[in-house]
Amino acid sequence: MRRLPINLIVGGGLVALVAGAAALSLVWTPHNPALQNIPGKFADPSAQHWLGTDQLGRDVLSQLMAGARNSMAVALIAVGVGGSIGTALGLLASAIGGWVEDAVMRVADIGFAFPALLFAIMLAAVFGPSLGVAVAAIAFINIPIFARVSRAAANQIWTREYVFASRAAGMNRFAISRDHILPNIAAPVIVQATIEFAVAILAEAALSYLGLGAQPPATSWGRMLSEAQTLMYLAPQLAIWPGLCIVAAVLGFGLLGDGLRDITDPRLRRAR
Repeated sequence: MRRLPINLIVGGGLVALVAGAAALSLVWTPHNPALQNIPGKFADPSAQHWLGTDQLGRDVLSQLMAGARNSMAVALIAVGVGGSIGTALGLLASAIGGWVEDAVMRVADIGFAFPALLFAIMLAAVFGPSLGVAVAAIAFINIPIFARVSRAAANQIWTREYVFASRAAGMNRFAISRDHILPNIAAPVIVQATIEFAVAILAEAALSYLGLGAQPPATSWGRMLSEAQTLMYLAPQLAIWPGLCIVAAVLGFGLLGDGLRDITDPRLRRAR
């Protein structure tokens, strides 16, 4: 039995930890994350508040759990929407080719050149800062990434013998894309999605830190960092805990993506 890569095991464990905290926060947190208790601010860790309280007396552990839920939700929606649109565009470009493929790739190039932060600022100016703005900005930067990945993978599948046989049998290009191309490019797309989850969590934290993401009373790791930046000498733990959560989530998804790539890419398997 072939051993699993260590990066897959470590990454899967970190992701399971973050996802478990996010799922648990849907039904239970030690305290209400938004509940303020000014007389109890800056409390040390105790049986009542395992990680202490912040400058407003809010329970830090409850905030971290709620932040995990919001970060995972933003990443799931943003990567899901951006990945679906980008993969569809990549399949369309590969199936039709010609000027359609060139047009899709040029639009993808424009998307790469358009910073997500600038797009988030534009959306915030029109609709106001919110988690929806963060989701839209992150989804936008994922579309060209998945378009390129899916198009490159699909172009390789179009040269396979069973695809030629399907075309000879009278199947149109869209049916072939649905029945043969999409299932065979699922592995690289899933690997890319796992890696983009890490990018999405980091991007959401950055946008919330700048005030373009989660707004009070919603909780976000990035907003926790923003609120704690003026308290580094008084209560450095208020910045350390959300920082460690961001590192764990980003590292976990990054290692998980690398591990999945190692076991799905035959060239890497041979190298091992």
